[in-house]
Amino acid sequence: MATALELAVILFMLRCHVMKCDHEEFMSLCPWQFEGKTSFGMSVFNLSNAIMGSGILGLSYAMSNTGIVLFIILLTCIACLSSYSVHLLLKSAGVVGIRAYEQLGFRAFGQPGKIAAGVIITFHNIGAMSSYLFIVKYELPLVIQAFMGLSFNTGEWFLNGNYLIIIVSVCIILPLALMRQLGYLGYTSGFSLTCMVFFLSSVKPAWHKCPHGLVSLLKHSLCNAANLTYPLYGFQTAYTIPILAFAFVCHPEVLPIYTELKNATKRRMQGIANVSIMGMFVMYLLTAIFGYLTFYVNTESELLHTYSKVDPLDTLILCVRVAVLVAVTLTVPVVLFPIRRAILQLLFPEKPFHWARHITIALCLLFVVNVLVILVPNIRDIFGIIGATTAPSLIFILPGLFYLRIVPTEQEPMKSRPKITAACFTAMGFIFMSMSLTFIIIDWTTGEKRAGGGH
Repeated sequence: MATALELAVILFMLRCHVMKCDHEEFMSLCPWQFEGKTSFGMSVFNLSNAIMGSGILGLSYAMSNTGIVLFIILLTCIACLSSYSVHLLLKSAGVVGIRAYEQLGFRAFGQPGKIAAGVIITFHNIGAMSSYLFIVKYELPLVIQAFMGLSFNTGEWFLNGNYLIIIVSVCIILPLALMRQLGYLGYTSGFSLTCMVFFLSSVKPAWHKCPHGLVSLLKHSLCNAANLTYPLYGFQTAYTIPILAFAFVCHPEVLPIYTELKNATKRRMQGIANVSIMGMFVMYLLTAIFGYLTFYVNTESELLHTYSKVDPLDTLILCVRVAVLVAVTLTVPVVLFPIRRAILQLLFPEKPFHWARHITIALCLLFVVNVLVILVPNIRDIFGIIGATTAPSLIFILPGLFYLRIVPTEQEPMKSRPKITAACFTAMGFIFMSMSLTFIIIDWTTGEKRAGGGH
Protein backbone atom coordinates (compact mmCIF):
# COMPACT_ATOMS: atom_id res chain seq x y z
CA MET A 1 0.00 0.00 0.00
CA ALA A 2 1.32 3.42 -0.93
CA THR A 3 2.33 5.70 1.88
CA ALA A 4 0.83 9.15 2.31
CA LEU A 5 4.01 10.75 0.98
CA GLU A 6 3.96 8.58 -2.14
CA LEU A 7 0.32 9.46 -2.74
CA ALA A 8 1.17 13.13 -2.34
CA VAL A 9 3.96 12.80 -4.90
CA ILE A 10 1.62 11.10 -7.36
CA LEU A 11 -1.02 13.79 -6.89
CA PHE A 12 1.50 16.56 -7.50
CA MET A 13 2.78 14.81 -10.63
CA LEU A 14 -0.75 14.38 -11.94
CA ARG A 15 -1.48 18.02 -11.24
CA CYS A 16 1.67 19.08 -13.08
CA HIS A 17 0.72 16.85 -16.02
CA VAL A 18 -2.81 18.22 -16.22
CA MET A 19 -1.63 21.82 -15.91
CA LYS A 20 1.21 21.14 -18.42
CA CYS A 21 3.67 23.00 -16.27
CA ASP A 22 7.36 23.26 -17.00
CA HIS A 23 10.28 22.33 -14.77
CA GLU A 24 10.40 25.62 -12.87
CA GLU A 25 6.71 25.42 -12.07
CA PHE A 26 7.00 21.80 -10.92
CA MET A 27 9.80 22.81 -8.59
CA SER A 28 7.61 25.53 -7.08
CA LEU A 29 4.74 23.11 -6.62
CA CYS A 30 6.89 20.55 -4.82
CA PRO A 31 8.15 22.08 -1.57
CA TRP A 32 10.60 19.27 -0.81
CA GLN A 33 12.60 20.28 -3.88
CA PHE A 34 13.49 23.65 -2.39
CA GLU A 35 13.44 24.67 1.25
CA GLY A 36 13.60 28.38 1.92
CA LYS A 37 16.23 29.34 4.47
CA THR A 38 15.93 33.12 4.64
CA SER A 39 14.53 34.51 7.88
CA PHE A 40 11.74 37.07 8.20
CA GLY A 41 14.19 39.83 9.18
CA MET A 42 16.63 39.20 6.34
CA SER A 43 13.72 39.12 3.88
CA VAL A 44 12.58 42.51 5.19
CA PHE A 45 16.10 43.88 4.69
CA ASN A 46 16.27 42.59 1.11
CA LEU A 47 12.82 43.87 0.12
CA SER A 48 13.38 47.23 1.82
CA ASN A 49 16.69 47.54 0.01
CA ALA A 50 14.90 46.76 -3.26
CA ILE A 51 12.28 49.44 -2.57
CA MET A 52 14.77 52.10 -1.58
CA GLY A 53 15.94 53.84 -4.71
CA SER A 54 18.02 56.79 -5.76
CA GLY A 55 14.79 58.78 -5.95
CA ILE A 56 14.97 59.31 -2.19
CA LEU A 57 17.38 62.17 -2.94
CA GLY A 58 14.71 63.93 -5.00
CA LEU A 59 11.74 63.63 -2.65
CA SER A 60 12.42 66.97 -0.94
CA TYR A 61 12.23 68.62 -4.35
CA ALA A 62 8.95 66.83 -5.01
CA MET A 63 7.62 68.15 -1.70
CA SER A 64 8.65 71.66 -2.67
CA ASN A 65 6.35 71.29 -5.70
CA THR A 66 3.33 69.97 -3.80
CA GLY A 67 3.60 71.30 -0.26
CA ILE A 68 3.79 69.18 2.90
CA VAL A 69 0.13 68.28 3.29
CA LEU A 70 -0.52 67.13 -0.28
CA PHE A 71 2.81 65.30 -0.40
CA ILE A 72 1.90 63.28 2.71
CA ILE A 73 -1.51 62.42 1.22
CA LEU A 74 0.03 61.30 -2.06
CA LEU A 75 2.81 59.31 -0.39
CA THR A 76 0.31 57.53 1.87
CA CYS A 77 -1.94 56.61 -1.03
CA ILE A 78 0.93 55.26 -3.12
CA ALA A 79 2.26 53.18 -0.21
CA CYS A 80 -1.19 51.63 0.36
CA LEU A 81 -1.60 50.91 -3.36
CA SER A 82 1.81 49.27 -3.47
CA SER A 83 0.88 46.98 -0.56
CA TYR A 84 -2.37 46.07 -2.32
CA SER A 85 -0.42 45.34 -5.49
CA VAL A 86 1.78 42.86 -3.61
CA HIS A 87 -1.42 41.24 -2.29
CA LEU A 88 -2.67 40.72 -5.86
CA LEU A 89 0.67 39.28 -6.89
CA LEU A 90 0.84 36.84 -3.98
CA LYS A 91 -2.80 35.79 -4.43
CA SER A 92 -2.19 35.02 -8.10
CA ALA A 93 0.99 33.11 -7.29
CA GLY A 94 -0.79 31.16 -4.57
CA VAL A 95 -3.63 30.00 -6.82
CA VAL A 96 -1.31 28.19 -9.23
CA GLY A 97 1.64 27.56 -6.93
CA ILE A 98 4.07 29.69 -8.91
CA ARG A 99 6.77 31.90 -7.44
CA ALA A 100 8.18 33.45 -10.61
CA TYR A 101 6.89 36.65 -12.22
CA GLU A 102 7.54 35.33 -15.72
CA GLN A 103 5.65 32.10 -15.05
CA LEU A 104 2.65 34.12 -13.88
CA GLY A 105 2.78 35.89 -17.22
CA PHE A 106 2.88 32.54 -18.99
CA ARG A 107 -0.08 31.19 -17.04
CA ALA A 108 -2.11 34.35 -17.65
CA PHE A 109 -1.33 35.05 -21.33
CA GLY A 110 0.84 32.21 -22.59
CA GLN A 111 4.30 32.71 -24.08
CA PRO A 112 3.66 36.40 -25.00
CA GLY A 113 2.83 37.13 -21.36
CA LYS A 114 5.99 35.40 -20.19
CA ILE A 115 8.13 37.35 -22.65
CA ALA A 116 6.44 40.66 -21.79
CA ALA A 117 6.96 40.16 -18.05
CA GLY A 118 10.62 39.20 -18.53
CA VAL A 119 11.35 42.15 -20.84
CA ILE A 120 9.63 44.66 -18.54
CA ILE A 121 11.56 43.43 -15.50
CA THR A 122 14.83 43.50 -17.43
CA PHE A 123 14.45 47.04 -18.76
CA HIS A 124 13.16 48.45 -15.49
CA ASN A 125 15.91 46.98 -13.34
CA ILE A 126 18.64 47.90 -15.83
CA GLY A 127 17.35 51.47 -15.54
CA ALA A 128 17.46 51.23 -11.74
CA MET A 129 21.00 49.80 -11.75
CA SER A 130 22.12 52.56 -14.11
CA SER A 131 20.67 55.26 -11.87
CA TYR A 132 22.62 53.85 -8.90
CA LEU A 133 25.88 53.73 -10.83
CA PHE A 134 25.30 57.26 -12.10
CA ILE A 135 25.31 58.38 -8.45
CA VAL A 136 28.61 56.54 -7.99
CA LYS A 137 29.99 58.11 -11.18
CA TYR A 138 29.29 61.69 -10.12
CA GLU A 139 29.48 61.54 -6.32
CA LEU A 140 32.52 59.30 -5.68
CA PRO A 141 35.03 61.61 -7.47
CA LEU A 142 33.76 64.54 -5.39
CA VAL A 143 34.20 62.55 -2.18
CA ILE A 144 37.74 61.49 -3.10
CA GLN A 145 38.58 65.05 -4.13
CA ALA A 146 37.32 66.48 -0.82
CA PHE A 147 39.04 63.90 1.41
CA MET A 148 42.37 64.23 -0.41
CA GLY A 149 42.16 68.01 -0.74
CA LEU A 150 42.73 67.89 -4.49
CA SER A 151 41.57 70.15 -7.27
CA PHE A 152 39.04 68.50 -9.55
CA ASN A 153 41.01 69.45 -12.67
CA THR A 154 44.23 67.71 -11.67
CA GLY A 155 43.65 65.00 -14.27
CA GLU A 156 44.24 62.14 -11.83
CA TRP A 157 42.71 58.88 -13.06
CA PHE A 158 41.06 58.17 -9.71
CA LEU A 159 38.96 61.32 -10.12
CA ASN A 160 37.49 59.95 -13.35
CA GLY A 161 34.00 58.62 -12.65
CA ASN A 162 34.13 56.19 -15.58
CA TYR A 163 37.12 54.38 -14.10
CA LEU A 164 35.60 54.40 -10.65
CA ILE A 165 32.32 52.73 -11.63
CA ILE A 166 34.29 49.93 -13.34
CA ILE A 167 36.37 49.41 -10.20
CA VAL A 168 33.30 49.43 -7.96
CA SER A 169 31.46 47.04 -10.28
CA VAL A 170 34.32 44.54 -10.40
CA CYS A 171 35.48 44.70 -6.78
CA ILE A 172 32.19 45.11 -4.89
CA ILE A 173 29.09 44.53 -7.01
CA LEU A 174 30.22 41.47 -9.00
CA PRO A 175 31.23 39.30 -6.00
CA LEU A 176 27.87 40.00 -4.35
CA ALA A 177 25.98 39.38 -7.60
CA LEU A 178 27.60 35.94 -7.88
CA MET A 179 25.84 34.70 -4.74
CA ARG A 180 23.62 31.78 -5.63
CA GLN A 181 20.65 32.87 -3.51
CA LEU A 182 19.24 36.33 -2.88
CA GLY A 183 18.83 35.60 0.83
CA TYR A 184 22.60 35.74 1.32
CA LEU A 185 22.48 39.48 0.60
CA GLY A 186 20.38 40.13 3.71
CA TYR A 187 23.41 41.29 5.67
CA THR A 188 24.62 43.72 3.00
CA SER A 189 21.04 44.95 2.59
CA GLY A 190 20.86 45.60 6.32
CA PHE A 191 24.10 47.58 6.17
CA SER A 192 22.81 49.50 3.16
CA LEU A 193 19.67 50.47 5.06
CA THR A 194 21.80 51.51 8.03
CA CYS A 195 23.71 53.88 5.77
CA MET A 196 20.45 55.40 4.56
CA VAL A 197 19.27 55.80 8.16
CA PHE A 198 22.50 57.71 8.83
CA PHE A 199 21.73 59.85 5.78
CA LEU A 200 18.25 60.48 7.16
CA SER A 201 19.52 61.42 10.62
CA SER A 202 21.97 63.88 9.09
CA VAL A 203 19.39 65.76 7.02
CA LYS A 204 18.48 68.22 9.74
CA PRO A 205 15.75 70.81 9.20
CA ALA A 206 16.27 74.47 10.00
CA TRP A 207 13.64 74.68 12.72
CA HIS A 208 14.74 78.19 13.69
CA LYS A 209 13.31 79.45 10.40
CA CYS A 210 9.84 78.85 11.77
CA PRO A 211 9.47 80.27 15.31
CA HIS A 212 5.78 79.37 15.50
CA GLY A 213 6.27 75.60 15.27
CA LEU A 214 4.80 72.85 13.13
CA VAL A 215 1.37 74.49 12.68
CA SER A 216 3.03 77.46 11.04
CA LEU A 217 5.03 75.14 8.81
CA LEU A 218 1.88 73.43 7.58
CA LYS A 219 0.25 76.79 6.92
CA HIS A 220 3.37 77.85 5.06
CA SER A 221 3.09 74.73 2.90
CA LEU A 222 -0.58 75.40 2.13
CA CYS A 223 0.17 79.00 1.27
CA ASN A 224 2.87 77.86 -1.15
CA ALA A 225 0.24 75.94 -3.07
CA ALA A 226 -1.66 79.11 -3.87
CA ASN A 227 1.31 81.43 -4.11
CA LEU A 228 1.98 83.03 -7.47
CA THR A 229 5.61 81.94 -7.22
CA TYR A 230 4.32 78.42 -8.13
CA PRO A 231 2.69 79.07 -11.54
CA LEU A 232 3.10 75.44 -12.58
CA TYR A 233 1.86 74.01 -9.27
CA GLY A 234 -0.91 71.93 -10.86
CA PHE A 235 1.43 70.50 -13.47
CA GLN A 236 4.15 69.80 -10.93
CA THR A 237 1.73 68.06 -8.59
CA ALA A 238 0.55 65.73 -11.33
CA TYR A 239 4.15 65.04 -12.36
CA THR A 240 5.03 64.10 -8.78
CA ILE A 241 2.48 61.27 -8.61
CA PRO A 242 4.35 58.90 -10.98
CA ILE A 243 7.63 59.76 -9.24
CA LEU A 244 6.22 58.63 -5.90
CA ALA A 245 4.77 55.50 -7.49
CA PHE A 246 8.17 54.58 -8.93
CA ALA A 247 9.73 54.98 -5.49
CA PHE A 248 7.79 51.93 -4.22
CA VAL A 249 8.47 49.55 -7.12
CA CYS A 250 9.80 46.31 -5.62
CA HIS A 251 7.60 43.74 -7.33
CA PRO A 252 10.25 41.91 -9.39
CA GLU A 253 11.98 41.06 -6.10
CA VAL A 254 8.83 39.97 -4.20
CA LEU A 255 8.50 36.47 -5.68
CA PRO A 256 12.24 35.58 -5.51
CA ILE A 257 12.26 36.65 -1.84
CA TYR A 258 9.04 34.68 -1.30
CA THR A 259 10.69 31.60 -2.82
CA GLU A 260 13.66 31.76 -0.44
CA LEU A 261 11.60 32.62 2.65
CA LYS A 262 11.73 30.19 5.55
CA ASN A 263 8.29 28.76 6.44
CA ALA A 264 6.88 30.59 3.42
CA THR A 265 3.18 31.45 3.47
CA LYS A 266 1.22 34.17 1.69
CA ARG A 267 0.40 35.83 5.01
CA ARG A 268 4.03 35.79 6.12
CA MET A 269 5.24 37.27 2.83
CA GLN A 270 2.52 39.93 2.90
CA GLY A 271 3.72 40.85 6.38
CA ILE A 272 7.26 41.26 5.05
CA ALA A 273 5.98 43.49 2.27
CA ASN A 274 3.92 45.60 4.66
CA VAL A 275 6.81 46.07 7.09
CA SER A 276 9.19 46.97 4.25
CA ILE A 277 6.79 49.42 2.64
CA MET A 278 5.98 51.04 5.99
CA GLY A 279 9.68 51.40 6.82
CA MET A 280 10.43 53.02 3.48
CA PHE A 281 7.34 55.23 3.83
CA VAL A 282 8.69 56.62 7.09
CA MET A 283 12.18 57.08 5.65
CA TYR A 284 10.89 58.78 2.50
CA LEU A 285 8.60 61.08 4.47
CA LEU A 286 11.20 62.20 7.01
CA THR A 287 13.86 62.73 4.35
CA ALA A 288 11.50 64.83 2.25
CA ILE A 289 10.29 66.92 5.20
CA PHE A 290 13.75 67.54 6.67
CA GLY A 291 15.27 68.51 3.33
CA TYR A 292 12.36 70.74 2.37
CA LEU A 293 12.17 72.54 5.70
CA THR A 294 15.87 73.35 5.42
CA PHE A 295 15.89 74.89 1.93
CA TYR A 296 12.24 75.50 0.96
CA VAL A 297 12.10 76.85 -2.62
CA ASN A 298 15.89 76.50 -2.99
CA THR A 299 15.65 72.71 -2.78
CA GLU A 300 17.26 71.08 -5.82
CA SER A 301 16.30 67.82 -7.49
CA GLU A 302 19.36 66.14 -5.90
CA LEU A 303 19.39 66.92 -2.18
CA LEU A 304 23.12 66.33 -1.65
CA HIS A 305 23.92 68.97 -4.28
CA THR A 306 21.83 71.45 -2.31
CA TYR A 307 23.79 70.78 0.89
CA SER A 308 27.11 70.95 -0.95
CA LYS A 309 26.34 74.47 -2.16
CA VAL A 310 25.97 75.55 1.46
CA ASP A 311 29.31 74.08 2.58
CA PRO A 312 30.97 71.75 0.05
CA LEU A 313 33.72 70.69 2.51
CA ASP A 314 31.51 70.07 5.51
CA THR A 315 32.67 66.84 7.19
CA LEU A 316 29.16 65.64 7.98
CA ILE A 317 28.01 66.12 4.39
CA LEU A 318 31.04 64.19 3.15
CA CYS A 319 30.17 61.34 5.49
CA VAL A 320 26.58 61.45 4.26
CA ARG A 321 27.80 61.23 0.67
CA VAL A 322 29.86 58.16 1.56
CA ALA A 323 26.84 56.58 3.27
CA VAL A 324 24.64 57.17 0.21
CA LEU A 325 27.34 55.77 -2.09
CA VAL A 326 27.62 52.62 0.02
CA ALA A 327 23.83 52.24 0.13
CA VAL A 328 23.27 52.50 -3.64
CA THR A 329 26.28 50.30 -4.40
CA LEU A 330 24.99 47.49 -2.18
CA THR A 331 21.54 47.80 -3.74
CA VAL A 332 22.75 46.99 -7.26
CA PRO A 333 23.26 43.21 -6.63
CA VAL A 334 19.74 42.93 -5.17
CA VAL A 335 18.30 44.53 -8.30
CA LEU A 336 20.42 42.31 -10.56
CA PHE A 337 18.95 39.03 -9.26
CA PRO A 338 15.44 39.47 -10.81
CA ILE A 339 16.98 40.38 -14.18
CA ARG A 340 19.06 37.21 -14.19
CA ARG A 341 16.03 35.17 -13.16
CA ALA A 342 13.98 36.73 -15.98
CA ILE A 343 16.72 35.95 -18.54
CA LEU A 344 16.95 32.37 -17.30
CA GLN A 345 13.17 32.01 -17.53
CA LEU A 346 13.14 33.30 -21.11
CA LEU A 347 16.22 31.57 -22.51
CA PHE A 348 16.74 28.49 -20.30
CA PRO A 349 13.34 27.71 -18.76
CA GLU A 350 13.96 23.99 -18.23
CA LYS A 351 17.68 24.00 -17.46
CA PRO A 352 18.94 23.26 -13.93
CA PHE A 353 21.20 25.69 -12.11
CA HIS A 354 24.64 26.01 -13.66
CA TRP A 355 27.43 28.25 -12.39
CA ALA A 356 28.66 29.13 -15.90
CA ARG A 357 25.28 30.63 -16.87
CA HIS A 358 24.92 32.26 -13.46
CA ILE A 359 28.29 34.02 -13.73
CA THR A 360 28.06 34.84 -17.44
CA ILE A 361 24.69 36.58 -17.14
CA ALA A 362 25.93 38.68 -14.19
CA LEU A 363 29.05 39.72 -16.12
CA CYS A 364 27.04 40.63 -19.23
CA LEU A 365 24.51 42.67 -17.24
CA LEU A 366 27.20 44.64 -15.42
CA PHE A 367 29.02 45.21 -18.73
CA VAL A 368 25.87 46.58 -20.39
CA VAL A 369 25.04 48.84 -17.45
CA ASN A 370 28.60 50.19 -17.26
CA VAL A 371 28.61 50.93 -20.99
CA LEU A 372 25.31 52.81 -20.65
CA VAL A 373 26.56 54.89 -17.74
CA ILE A 374 29.86 55.67 -19.47
CA LEU A 375 28.65 56.41 -23.01
CA VAL A 376 25.30 58.12 -22.41
CA PRO A 377 25.93 61.65 -21.06
CA ASN A 378 22.32 62.27 -20.04
CA ILE A 379 19.99 59.31 -19.52
CA ARG A 380 17.18 61.37 -18.00
CA ASP A 381 14.97 61.09 -21.09
CA ILE A 382 15.91 57.48 -21.89
CA PHE A 383 15.14 56.17 -18.45
CA GLY A 384 12.23 58.56 -18.18
CA ILE A 385 10.58 56.59 -20.96
CA ILE A 386 11.53 53.28 -19.35
CA GLY A 387 10.26 54.41 -15.97
CA ALA A 388 7.04 55.78 -17.43
CA THR A 389 6.24 52.43 -19.04
CA THR A 390 7.80 49.69 -16.90
CA ALA A 391 7.11 51.03 -13.40
CA PRO A 392 3.31 51.37 -13.84
CA SER A 393 3.34 47.95 -15.51
CA LEU A 394 5.09 46.29 -12.58
CA ILE A 395 3.23 47.99 -9.75
CA PHE A 396 -0.27 48.33 -11.25
CA ILE A 397 -0.96 46.73 -14.63
CA LEU A 398 0.63 43.28 -14.48
CA PRO A 399 -0.43 42.33 -10.92
CA GLY A 400 -4.00 43.40 -11.71
CA LEU A 401 -4.11 41.54 -15.02
CA PHE A 402 -2.59 38.41 -13.47
CA TYR A 403 -5.21 38.48 -10.74
CA LEU A 404 -8.08 38.89 -13.21
CA ARG A 405 -6.84 36.11 -15.49
CA ILE A 406 -5.50 33.58 -13.00
CA VAL A 407 -7.91 33.60 -10.05
CA PRO A 408 -10.76 31.32 -11.23
CA THR A 409 -14.25 32.74 -11.69
CA GLU A 410 -15.61 29.88 -9.58
CA GLN A 411 -13.65 31.28 -6.65
CA GLU A 412 -14.22 34.97 -7.42
CA PRO A 413 -16.69 35.93 -10.19
CA MET A 414 -15.79 38.81 -12.49
CA LYS A 415 -18.53 40.93 -10.90
CA SER A 416 -17.25 40.30 -7.38
CA ARG A 417 -15.79 43.18 -5.40
CA PRO A 418 -12.15 41.86 -5.47
CA LYS A 419 -12.21 41.47 -9.26
CA ILE A 420 -13.79 44.88 -9.82
CA THR A 421 -11.22 46.46 -7.50
CA ALA A 422 -8.40 44.73 -9.38
CA ALA A 423 -9.81 45.96 -12.70
CA CYS A 424 -9.92 49.56 -11.43
CA PHE A 425 -6.39 49.14 -10.09
CA THR A 426 -5.21 48.01 -13.52
CA ALA A 427 -6.96 50.95 -15.20
CA MET A 428 -5.16 53.28 -12.78
CA GLY A 429 -1.87 51.88 -14.03
CA PHE A 430 -2.73 52.75 -17.62
CA ILE A 431 -3.69 56.27 -16.49
CA PHE A 432 -0.35 56.67 -14.71
CA MET A 433 1.50 55.45 -17.78
CA SER A 434 -0.33 57.83 -20.12
CA MET A 435 0.16 60.72 -17.73
CA SER A 436 3.90 60.07 -17.34
CA LEU A 437 4.49 59.79 -21.08
CA THR A 438 2.49 62.97 -21.66
CA PHE A 439 4.61 64.94 -19.21
CA ILE A 440 7.84 63.62 -20.71
CA ILE A 441 6.70 64.69 -24.18
CA ILE A 442 5.79 68.13 -22.80
CA ASP A 443 9.28 68.35 -21.27
CA TRP A 444 10.81 67.53 -24.63
CA THR A 445 8.71 70.03 -26.56
CA THR A 446 9.02 72.91 -24.07
CA GLY A 447 12.62 72.23 -23.05
CA GLU A 448 11.82 72.96 -19.41
CA LYS A 449 13.39 71.00 -16.56
CA ARG A 450 10.91 69.74 -14.05
CA ALA A 451 10.77 67.36 -11.18
CA GLY A 452 13.24 64.56 -11.42
CA GLY A 453 13.56 61.40 -9.45
CA GLY A 454 12.06 58.03 -9.70
CA HIS A 455 13.30 54.78 -8.53
